[in-house]
Amino acid sequence: MHAVTISEPGGPDVLGWAEVPDPVPGPGEVLLEVRAAGVNRADCLQRQGHYPPPPGASQILGLECSGTVRAMGPGVSGWQVGDEVCALLAGGGYAEQVVVPAGHLLPRPEGVSLVEAAALPEATATVWSNVFMLAGLQPGETLLVHGGGSGIGTTAIQLAKAAGAKVVVTAGSERKLAACAELGADVGINYREQDFVEQVHAATSGRGADVILDIVGAAYLGRNVAALATEGRLVVIGLQGGRRGELDLGALMAKRAAVLSTSLRARTDAAKTTIIASVREHVWPLVADATLRPIVDRVLPMTQAGEAHRVLDSSEHIGKVLLAT
Repeated sequence: MHAVTISEPGGPDVLGWAEVPDPVPGPGEVLLEVRAAGVNRADCLQRQGHYPPPPGASQILGLECSGTVRAMGPGVSGWQVGDEVCALLAGGGYAEQVVVPAGHLLPRPEGVSLVEAAALPEATATVWSNVFMLAGLQPGETLLVHGGGSGIGTTAIQLAKAAGAKVVVTAGSERKLAACAELGADVGINYREQDFVEQVHAATSGRGADVILDIVGAAYLGRNVAALATEGRLVVIGLQGGRRGELDLGALMAKRAAVLSTSLRARTDAAKTTIIASVREHVWPLVADATLRPIVDRVLPMTQAGEAHRVLDSSEHIGKVLLAT
């Protein structure tokens, strides 16, 4: 088969298209013919040499894909050859074929094309597991989402609104804030021009955000704690603003608040299977009735993976960028 390869760590130009060995499904695994793959910031980090795949995972980029079941290893049940699916991956999505544990598959939702379905697994699993399973967002609470125009952000807005929460987002342009408002965001903050701590308190009558979903990390740590409500929960899922920050434990304790951090890719297969099962139960019905829809900025040929990475590096996109075979 062909797959996107990395000649050496570096910029988007290091990505190529070459023949690689065909994957073979083992026990409990399914072989997919890939139709499309989602492009994520983690892929850009891996391309740069900063985010190696977990032990035993494919070295090929790609943490989610959609496609058709072509073969199954021993012990697989519940799926058939020809099924149209999407999948959460530890790697391998930027290719013509990929092997995935059967428990990490989701059926293509009704009303969503097979290409569009590639935009769903990583974002829905990340948002659902962090905002709802971990942080326990409740109806009537306020969620602050940093990077509201991203794939994660656009998904979080829709899921939180469906759950009856108030949604505040940050983004770096009026165009992105307008897109977030169209998806249901109640308050938009341009982080280049406004102090998000002040704006969050203004929007909540001084109470603060009950849950914060943060992709920035260290650069926002202190300000995120300041923006939290009493008994608030800060969930850090990205490190775009650095790995190390100073935490005022006194401020955290005064609010009886919590700082949580997770990584989806490194979790065990069993943990991912639990998350995917919960996504299928709670999120997939919302996709089927169009309460939640994948926001796709553009679809590029798989052979143009370098251009897709340039788009992500520039942060010009709204929603997901996809690569199609």
